[in-house]
Parts: sequence; structure tokens; C-alpha cells
Amino acid sequence: MGIEFLEAGAERVVARMPVEGNTQPYGLLHGGASVVLAESVGSIAAAIHAGPERIAVGIEINATHHRSATEGFVTGTATALHAGRTLATYEVEIVDERGRRVCTSRITCMLRDRP
Repeated sequence: MGIEFLEAGAERVVARMPVEGNTQPYGLLHGGASVVLAESVGSIAAAIHAGPERIAVGIEINATHHRSATEGFVTGTATALHAGRTLATYEVEIVDERGRRVCTSRITCMLRDRP
């Protein structure tokens, strides 16, 4: 997928991903690739929030695709909406290199003790 993390913390995680290599047959960024990016930044943020003695397990994700991307990079930013003891929910905004929103996603992770 070529995801590169740029910033990581419990409240916010930012990563970018190339469009090239992540397209569907029409040459547009694949919607599934956007969801992979969203789940990656949201899950990393939840894992950081959970701390070293706990794990984050994704239990729900959704995505709305607003526009296509055909070149360059897209950047995903996960921002905490709720960071509790047992659940963490993040909004993920994915934008193209011009700052135009490509996708909006929301991910919720369950936080559990390490097995």
C-alpha cells in the first residue's frame, strides 16, 4: 500500500499513501485503499491511546467517498472523537495533494487487556 506515517499520537495520527499502485481498473484511487488508510491511522491512534498493556481491535468502520484521486498522494488524518477506557472512535479525513476531501471515514476500536 506504501503507507508512510508522518505523525502519531493518541489524539491524532497522520499518514500518506500513493495513489499509484492503489487504483481500480479505471485508474482512480480504489475505495478499499482509502478504507485501508483510514483503518491504519485510526487503529494506530487507538493502540497508542490504549497503551502498552492493552490492545486495540477494530469493531466498526465506514467510509464516504467524495471525489476521485488519480495521481500523487492522499493524506489521512485520524482525529479522536471519543477516547475512553473500553472504546476509541476516530474521524478520518483523507485529502488529495490540493487539500480536497477525497473520503471521510469513522472507525471504532475496542480496547482490551493483552491476552
